[in-house]
Amino acid sequence: MNMSSYSCCSQSSKESKKVASLSSLLRIVTEESRLKLLCLLRQGEHCVCELMKHVGLSQSLISHHLSDMKEAKLVKDEKRGLRVYYSLTDKGRYITNLLFRIPIKEKKVWRFKF
Repeated sequence: MNMSSYSCCSQSSKESKKVASLSSLLRIVTEESRLKLLCLLRQGEHCVCELMKHVGLSQSLISHHLSDMKEAKLVKDEKRGLRVYYSLTDKGRYITNLLFRIPIKEKKVWRFKF
C-alpha cells in the first residue's frame, strides 16, 4: 500500500490542506530566532530596536522574521510615532502557550515495536 492510498494523503482531502497549513506554521515557529522573538513577545510588546538588544540579530533579519510571523497571524503591529511595536495576536499567544508547555526532558523513553 502506498501513501496515496490513504485518504489523509490524497491531494484533494481536507486533511491534506490542514497538513500543509500546519507544516507552514510549524516551519515558522520552530526556527530558533523566531522562537526567541515569540518568547520575548509573550512577555509584552516590543519595538524592533528592543528585540535587537535581546536577540542579537540585525534589524533587517528581525523585521523579516516579524513579517513572516505577521503573515501567519501570530503577531500584530501598531505604529506609534516613529516606532512600530509588535505583540502577539490571540493565535500567537495560543500557539506559544502550547509550545512552551511541551516537556523538554522526557521521563520515559519511547520505544516503538515493529
